[in-house]
Amino acid sequence: MTAPDKTRPETAAASPTPPTPAGPGFARRNWGKLTIGTLIAVPVAIFGLWSAFTILFVYSQGTRTGFSQKLSHKGWLCKTWEGELAMATVPGVMPEKFTFTVHDDSLATVIQSMEGKRVTISYEQHRFLPNSCFGETEYWATGVQVTPQ
Repeated sequence: MTAPDKTRPETAAASPTPPTPAGPGFARRNWGKLTIGTLIAVPVAIFGLWSAFTILFVYSQGTRTGFSQKLSHKGWLCKTWEGELAMATVPGVMPEKFTFTVHDDSLATVIQSMEGKRVTISYEQHRFLPNSCFGETEYWATGVQVTPQ
């Protein structure tokens, strides 16, 4: 039995040779990019989850009755309707102001038509909203009806 000849191509290809490393691994070459990506992605994900949680879940809901006295369309980038309801318990007493946000344009139109009248506004309270793009207040108006005096 003779030893295989390594000079011939058919026998040289059959012999196992260890693979040569092409260089450092992906994580080793791009550790800076991975760190920066993680430092950006984690806060964005936390902000997104927090926003979704505070918008989707209602902390409280109820109604307030008073005189609709102001409704304005406010905001630099995110326009929302901001309103004010004057709640007076007894005539002659300084009224307490209830500020609220309206997201629905049709509801804002109805509230504008009722300004100066005694109304009952249904609302939902969303606590700890992350920024003012969701409104200046945490009370979001969901309905309105005229209340007899």
